[in-house]
Amino acid sequence: MAHSARVYDYWLGGKDNFAVDRAVGDAIKAAAPGVPMMVRANRDWMVRATRFLAGEGIRQFLDIGTGFPTVPNLHQVAQGVAPQCRVVYVDNDPLVLVHARALLSSDSRGRCEYLDADLRHVEEMLISPTLADTFDPDQPVAIILASVLMLLADDDNPAAVVDRLRNWAPAGSYLAISHPTADLDPKAMAAIVDVTESSGMTFVPRSAEDVAEMFGDWDFVEPGLVPVLTWRPETPPEDPDAAYYWTGVARKPGEPAAQ
Repeated sequence: MAHSARVYDYWLGGKDNFAVDRAVGDAIKAAAPGVPMMVRANRDWMVRATRFLAGEGIRQFLDIGTGFPTVPNLHQVAQGVAPQCRVVYVDNDPLVLVHARALLSSDSRGRCEYLDADLRHVEEMLISPTLADTFDPDQPVAIILASVLMLLADDDNPAAVVDRLRNWAPAGSYLAISHPTADLDPKAMAAIVDVTESSGMTFVPRSAEDVAEMFGDWDFVEPGLVPVLTWRPETPPEDPDAAYYWTGVARKPGEPAAQ
């Protein structure tokens, strides 16, 4: 069966995918030809958001739903700003973790770790010895949920999962979410959903209201919850709505503990 991480890898020009993944990827492209561009736009947003967060003083990053290594990886971006950044990558695909362990190496002044965990079992993830050993529990952490919540069905209660992550994070932490949506082109997104469902993959686009609720009472940084191409772009996009993702970054109120 096709796997979302391998389909994404195919769209990004990677080699860690199989014929079944390419077939699904091609079927989705046939339904919505702009999908590869959207995936790259989402990846570019992750880079911009990570660079912003490191610039704000964040030195701990929890990247959930890592996918296959793709240059630049999150730790390369963060450590490019501050070499002492510590990153925990989380994924539940054993093949992803094998590649991550083999290909990703941290700056010696920082740290990278890899955790085999399922976001749907968030409690197990948060009590992992890997997290306890890598992060200072009193210091802020950036929680990165880049195009991963779409893989949780409504029955998985993604809002409750994110609520648990928010409660776990110390004051001064940040939450960064990108999420596909039907708001910007309902017809194209319906076609994508049809292909993924027929392939046995879970794919749930959500509205701006649904995504905004996942941030709870945290304070959005500018420009708020916006289409992915318009979140602090290096150059203004020709069509701000061409990529069907909502994106936002928000900060948990309060002051972090003194280091």
